[in-house]
Amino acid sequence: MDETWDALELKARMRWIAINLGKHLPADYEQALGIIDRVVAGYPAGFNDYASMYFPDFVEVYGQDERHWDLSIAALERYTPSSSAEFAVRPFIIRHEKRMMAQMAAWAGHGNEHVRRLASEGCRPQLPWGQALPGFKKDPSPVLAILERLKADPSLYVRKSVANNLNDISKTHPGLIAKIARDWYGKNQHTDWIVKHGCRTLLKQGNRDALALFGFADTDCVHVDGFALNPASIPIGDDLTFSFTIETSKDTKVRLEYGIDYVKANGKRNRKIFKISEPSMKANGKKPYTKKHSFADASTRRHYPGTHSITLLVNGIGRGTLDFEVVASR
Repeated sequence: MDETWDALELKARMRWIAINLGKHLPADYEQALGIIDRVVAGYPAGFNDYASMYFPDFVEVYGQDERHWDLSIAALERYTPSSSAEFAVRPFIIRHEKRMMAQMAAWAGHGNEHVRRLASEGCRPQLPWGQALPGFKKDPSPVLAILERLKADPSLYVRKSVANNLNDISKTHPGLIAKIARDWYGKNQHTDWIVKHGCRTLLKQGNRDALALFGFADTDCVHVDGFALNPASIPIGDDLTFSFTIETSKDTKVRLEYGIDYVKANGKRNRKIFKISEPSMKANGKKPYTKKHSFADASTRRHYPGTHSITLLVNGIGRGTLDFEVVASR
């Protein structure tokens, strides 16, 4: 460690540790892996901590030479159950796509859920914090072949990754994911969960195919009354409160959301969608809602004074927009 350590974020700390491991472990790569193997073997059964991702990172930094291929791939398989090799596999995919995706396909049939998850998580086109895979953003078909093998996996840990992978792909190929969702849905409860979670961006975008698949196609039978704000001006740090009532003229499923058009630092506005609920309503049903939305600053969002707006969305369709003022904190 040195004086820069405290300012480093997670991945930068991982890399710093991996580089320093390389300085102090034997220069012979196979010998170095042997020492790491003894450390990992000393973990208790079931140990899994993302802090240990510096071991897969060591493989990424020092093991990409062709002569180390077999050693490195076997090491990533051994280390991922105690942490995750989802970042470390990505440069191997970029350099040797067909060879590495064949390995991912083999991992998709592994008996360990962590290794199966790696098969999906490692090839996500837009993995947060991970190196982008531009080839899969352009053509995701190699990824879909992996997901096909995992679409009914018994492990929720794996299913979450498959769903997140589908969601990544939906951002660049919405029509493709809508089609896959139709093909997969209704055959297996595990797959159904994956499809619903994997279509979350399409649902927020109001994609009519995705909404129809999950029963949210009908909008005419849902009526909105009393959409109102209290107050209409709030300081940064306070909550916005809004209320409304829905009534339905026939049995139907309703997806309720709201969009906030935030004022950004440059004065422009950007919409963010938030889910409220998905009630199944009977004919002539009536349901009131009162919701709060925080305008407290957080690490993921800063707020700026100006005229914002909130739009109520029913089955993906806007059903009223109200402006409100956000002012500097008291």
